[in-house]
Amino acid sequence: MSSVTTRWQQRRQAARTRRALNQALARTSSPAMRDELLTLANSR
Repeated sequence: MSSVTTRWQQRRQAARTRRALNQALARTSSPAMRDELLTLANSR
């Protein structure tokens, strides 16, 4: 049962990270910052 809970928590964390990244990408106006955020996202 705990493995199910762990997987669920990991999926929730990944969704939170994706949402935060999408918000940051929407707010940034600098192409360099956008590239940096995308690099960070793809390194996971």
